[in-house]
Amino acid sequence: AMAPGKKITARIKRTLPVKGPQAPTLSELMRWYCLNTNTHGCRRIVVSRGRLRRFIWILLTLSAVGLILWQCAELLMNYYSASVSVTVQFQKLPFPAVTICNINPYKYSSMKDYLSELDKETKKALETFYGFSEGKSKVRRSVDEWNSTGSDFFKQIPLLKFEDLSKTATDLRSGQKRKIEGSVFHKDSSIVNSGDSNDIIGFQLCDANNSSECALYTFSSGVNAIQEWYKLHYMNIMAQIPLETKEKLSYSADDLLLTCFFDGLSCDKRHFTRFHHPLHGNCYTFNSGENGTILSTSTGGSEYGLQVVLYIDEADYNPFLVTSTGAKIIVHDQNEYPFIEDIGTEIETAAATSIGMHFTRSRKLSKPYSDCTETGADIPVENLYNKSYSLQICLHSCFQKAMVDSCGCAQYAQPLPAGAEYCNYKKNPNWMYCYYRLHEKFVKEQLGCQQICKDACSFKEWALTTSIAQWPSTVSEDWMLRVLSWDKGQKINKKLNKTDLANLMVFYKDLNERFISENPANTLVILLSNFGGQLGLWMSCSVVCVIEIVEVFFIDSLSIVMRRQWQKAKKWWNDRKRDQLGKPPQASDLERQGHDNPVCIDEDLPTFNTALRLPLPQDNPLPRTPPPNYSTLRLETAFTEQLPDTLEVGQH
Repeated sequence: AMAPGKKITARIKRTLPVKGPQAPTLSELMRWYCLNTNTHGCRRIVVSRGRLRRFIWILLTLSAVGLILWQCAELLMNYYSASVSVTVQFQKLPFPAVTICNINPYKYSSMKDYLSELDKETKKALETFYGFSEGKSKVRRSVDEWNSTGSDFFKQIPLLKFEDLSKTATDLRSGQKRKIEGSVFHKDSSIVNSGDSNDIIGFQLCDANNSSECALYTFSSGVNAIQEWYKLHYMNIMAQIPLETKEKLSYSADDLLLTCFFDGLSCDKRHFTRFHHPLHGNCYTFNSGENGTILSTSTGGSEYGLQVVLYIDEADYNPFLVTSTGAKIIVHDQNEYPFIEDIGTEIETAAATSIGMHFTRSRKLSKPYSDCTETGADIPVENLYNKSYSLQICLHSCFQKAMVDSCGCAQYAQPLPAGAEYCNYKKNPNWMYCYYRLHEKFVKEQLGCQQICKDACSFKEWALTTSIAQWPSTVSEDWMLRVLSWDKGQKINKKLNKTDLANLMVFYKDLNERFISENPANTLVILLSNFGGQLGLWMSCSVVCVIEIVEVFFIDSLSIVMRRQWQKAKKWWNDRKRDQLGKPPQASDLERQGHDNPVCIDEDLPTFNTALRLPLPQDNPLPRTPPPNYSTLRLETAFTEQLPDTLEVGQH
């Protein structure tokens, strides 16, 4: 049997309302929190008298909470911002790599055997559309003669002349008019055509697997149309020529370089490294760093940079492939690939071109501050260029991969992926249509390459300032050309012309290295301090208060909800067992309802005050102490006789 003290303690635990973290309901927990928390607004909501005053405190407290959330969100967003700092220091600078290419990729005299058929077709187009003839008189050839000299390749993709913006075109080879079907893509719509609409020229590309799928490419300028058509067939031809043969067909270092000076000292072809570019032939890089040595300069100015005289040989240019004369150069880091076709600078002939440089190193913060990549290892695109990562490398590699996956072959202007080969009409008759369609999607950012590729976090940049002067001067032209011809007489069997020469100077304008870096605008300490300031300003709250909020609103509230669910499940199980056995509800079950809290483990004995707080039972009243019997207040003495002294007093 349970001791009487423990019985009373157990009954108090079952009947007294429990407050604090062990409260049985959420409303009681919230009331206890508001009365005991250090945030004054919550306490004022509970203790305020009158609905108006309570409503005002509720409004003020909710406004303060909203302001705290807003300010903390601003602090979080500012935490991931970066400040830019610029540092300028004067020091000895490493000289960049300078890559030089002739605008004409291959000697035309060496390429005539490969391009003879294409050149004939191009001349026929000029004669048919514009009346251009190289002979003394214009001789119109018969259709049969044209068809006999052309291959199937040119028959499938002939030049077309469109009439009145309609889809009726005149075929170059047959001379007949025909209806052309397909989507029209105007390649240079930004150019205003001031001539007759009959001058619109283009070509048609069709899907080899589905002849009804065609695309028309039209040009408002006949020059652009013929050049684009020529380059299309030119790439098809060059893709079939081995690399070793193409290197021999292009310019050697002795052909391109006449004189060289660097930092006031003479240099020669041993300081240049050759690499073959698909579109520009043999190019030569000064200070490539391949031998492990990178040249540097300790003095700024044109006298202490790179000075070269280039031999261009305009007479051996391909008249249909290039329309300008000179060279292309690009200044880049030794670990970067020179994208001459994208960002190259053209150098004029018969002129001295001075290029002054300012060197800048930039460093950006990676995630979460910006969406840049450190090394490109996190980009799901294979680097085909064997150079350090850059956005251009990623975009070109991504397009080449899409080209191989979609068209079954690689585009000629970019490096070959492993196991792939360049497109040509013999093995891939559908590659031109596939390439143009794919390139259209790439430009419209539908391939996903622009979304996948990211900027590099670290990069070097040389800002170029170009100035041009006439060279050689009129008074020095004669002797200078004679001396240069004499120096190179064993390789050049003719007198040099100034239009075949280009003078190039590349130098640092100053030795100020600019370093641009991003630094976090906020640190974790500053962020926490700002959070504390906002909490103290609007809610008079501290870190302990935040911990209290987490404990009450998350831990205690969850435990109450789980406890109530457990009690309901337990009651349901007991009722189910009782129904199965046919037993009536027990009194103990009724007594444990309401404010019963079985987790209370307080073993202190009840006090008089706690006993007074016990509610009166409504059913089955417990036996109470009976009222006193006032008859028992009568004095019953144990003496049989009255004492004499009391008797005397009574008598008096």
